[in-house]
Amino acid sequence: MNETIGKRIAELRKSKGLTQEELADRLNVSGQAVSKWENDQTCPDISLLPQLSKVLGVSTDELLSGKQAQEAAVRMLPEEERQNTGDRVLRIIVNSADGDRIRVNLPLQLLKTAMDCGLEPPRISGNSALEQVNWEQVMAILAQGVIGDLVEVESSDGDVIQIRVE
Repeated sequence: MNETIGKRIAELRKSKGLTQEELADRLNVSGQAVSKWENDQTCPDISLLPQLSKVLGVSTDELLSGKQAQEAAVRMLPEEERQNTGDRVLRIIVNSADGDRIRVNLPLQLLKTAMDCGLEPPRISGNSALEQVNWEQVMAILAQGVIGDLVEVESSDGDVIQIRVE
């Protein structure tokens, strides 16, 4: 059963410790209007959505859809939050359409040490775009504080490959 916007408003209001009247006062509407929203008799006016979202502490998208906003897939850590690159893990995730599941968790320090010793870095075969990954460039980017989902490829036959740094 899908959750309605009225149920979301009621749940979010209660989680903030607000009564219907208190929410109504903050939005300059009647308590009866809030009651009608929460009972799915009416919906809030579109012009109220930004203020309603702010009061309830969610994005307008989350208020309407019920889905929490996802963190950016890739982000740059501020210098003061950056870990030593060696403390991070490179995750390679392959889910094939045939049901194969491959998970590689590679500490970046191990990858860096191997590359410093002249060893060949890992190659991802079966996908021409990923076969050409330049690991030296990847390591340089990671040293600048980039974390998150670096690559996600879904082939036409349903294979999914993700490269993520955590």
